[in-house]
Formats: sequence, C-alpha cells, structure tokens
Amino acid sequence: MLNEMTTEEKERSWCAVHTRYQHEGLVDTLLTQKGFETFLPTYKKVHRWKDRKKEITHALFPGYLFVADAQAERLRIVTTPGVSAMVSIAGVPVTIPDAEVANIRRAVLDPFAVEPHPLIQDGDFVRIVGGPFEGMEGILVRKSGSTRLVVSIELLGRAAAVEMNEAFVLRIDAKRASLASHAAGDVR
Repeated sequence: MLNEMTTEEKERSWCAVHTRYQHEGLVDTLLTQKGFETFLPTYKKVHRWKDRKKEITHALFPGYLFVADAQAERLRIVTTPGVSAMVSIAGVPVTIPDAEVANIRRAVLDPFAVEPHPLIQDGDFVRIVGGPFEGMEGILVRKSGSTRLVVSIELLGRAAAVEMNEAFVLRIDAKRASLASHAAGDVR
C-alpha cells in the first residue's frame, strides 16, 4: 500500500542502555551481533604521558549507549554481558525521540571536536569562564533564541540581563555562589 512507510522512513524509537563501567564498546559489539541497531556516540581526546601522547576514543555518555526499537526485545538486551539495565520509569523502558539521537549523531560526525558537557538549564547558577564577561556569576536565562546572564543587586531588589555566548558558561553550585556574593558584600 502507498500509505505504509518503509522501515527506513519510519521514525525509530530509541532506548538508552546502561552498561557496566567501561563496557560500552563490548555491549555495542554484542548487541550488534544479536541483530540490534545500536548507536554508541564517541569522541577523541589526546592523553599525554611523560614519554608519549595518544589519541583515545571515549564514550560521549559514559555508561550508556542507544538501541533502536528495542522494547519488544528487552530480555535479550538485559541478558547481554556488560548490560546493567535499560533506562526505565516504573519498569517501562523510556523512549528517546529519534530527532534527539539524530542530533547527537550529527554532532559526533561533524569535523569540529565534540566533548561531554554538563547539562545547563534555565535558572541554573552559572559563571562565565571566557569572553568579555569572564568571572561574572548569575542565573542563566534563555529568551527569544538568545542566552542571557541575569546579575542582581539583592540589596536593591534589582536585576539586569546581559546577552552572552553560552559556550563560555559553567554551571556552579547555588550555595557556593550565594556564599561568595555574601563574602564579597562583607568587605567594605
């Protein structure tokens, strides 16, 4: 029938598989041998020792890899050596949208370097680690396609937002930021 999609055209549902420490590659190989479509995003990093340096491949998400359309084959996956569990909520494997996996796939294929980065969300306390605002601390806000750092003067009950490059953002602990600002306020 014309209305039916081929398996290539149909959007896949991906599941995350949690592996034992540094077993991502082994699990990827074993699941592929079992006939599963897998995706193990990796990145390369140069390690330096006293006498040499070597480029080593690491898992982008240590302890995890992705398996397509795996819900019906859960037992075959979790009994694979090196697999700890499938990422689940209330015992049901969580599906990851195909678009999110496609974005990660594009990122690791890009000629520019990709590396792990902590997830930074709206409302997180951050410090700027480069660029013209280096050293500033505040709250991260995303608005109308831009990223802004909100800095405040608590005593006045006022705040200002400055647009900045999110590449220079480092998440910090809210308690540490609060203690630092109070310590700076004590010096008169």
